[in-house]
Amino acid sequence: MMKKSPFDIIKSRHVTEKARVMEQLQFNSSNPCVKKCNSPKYVFVVDKKANKQEIADAIEEIYAERKIKVVSVNTVNAKPKKRRLRGRPGLKPGFKKAIVTLEAGDSLEEKV
Repeated sequence: MMKKSPFDIIKSRHVTEKARVMEQLQFNSSNPCVKKCNSPKYVFVVDKKANKQEIADAIEEIYAERKIKVVSVNTVNAKPKKRRLRGRPGLKPGFKKAIVTLEAGDSLEEKV
């Protein structure tokens, strides 16, 4: 079996308002429930056939120069949504996203 490239498994970062809130949870200390979240979480759009171990290995390989350690991976399959184009019904394609939890202190952003 041929080994996939990590860039075939990880398609892109999924940047939404909710994803940005999850990234910033480690810096929030106002809520006592959120204080214990000291590990950053990042969201990626991944290949539909990729499993959690392949996703973790691909993230660690892509960000190898920053010595990133993946603690856990949660996956969500987003279903296709209905839409109309030129009056005809159709579907937007579905996708799979992975919520990746890193070790405390790790970050994917550049430190300035």
